[in-house]
Amino acid sequence: MAYKKVDHYDEATTEGLKDIYGNALTLLGEDAQREGLLKTPERMAKAMQFLTQGYAQDAKAIIESARFHEDVSEMIIVKDIELFSMCEHHMLPFFGKAHVAYIPNGTITGLSKIARVVDVYARRLQVQERLTTQILDAIKESLNPLGVAVVIEAKHLCMMMRGVQKQNSVTTTSAFFGEFEKYPTRNEFLKLISKNLD
Repeated sequence: MAYKKVDHYDEATTEGLKDIYGNALTLLGEDAQREGLLKTPERMAKAMQFLTQGYAQDAKAIIESARFHEDVSEMIIVKDIELFSMCEHHMLPFFGKAHVAYIPNGTITGLSKIARVVDVYARRLQVQERLTTQILDAIKESLNPLGVAVVIEAKHLCMMMRGVQKQNSVTTTSAFFGEFEKYPTRNEFLKLISKNLD
């Protein structure tokens, strides 16, 4: 039996994007009808739908689907969350990791929900600065915590493959709310995400 992968995509969106990408290949000087490119417009159409699926997802609903009352007010950190996103200026990828912490105020959420929130906003056309604050705002508004902290470190292909072409540059952005705006708490968080706790 032949292998057949089954994915679900919006048919109208796929068809519209196929036409656009087929025309783009021709405008770039390629032969869109040659064997290696025959299915490329469809693959690109489906890839872009996957890479921007965050538009159809609700970060707050994800957090609220796993809210638990817990008498805890200590820092909770989920660090080294892999992220992949698309720069909205050149539609080239940027990738790296997010470190997210919050201090509960009587309510916690499932740890996997924090990583899912990162994906919801990363799977959109983005700038890293906005991505950082969107993650913070979703946690703040859904859990009403005493504090939230988000740090993202990422490499941008729009800086590596084109333009300035700097291969080793890393962009770091941060956002802090509540208790994390105070130096001792922020410092503890930054120390914890910067070392391995073996």
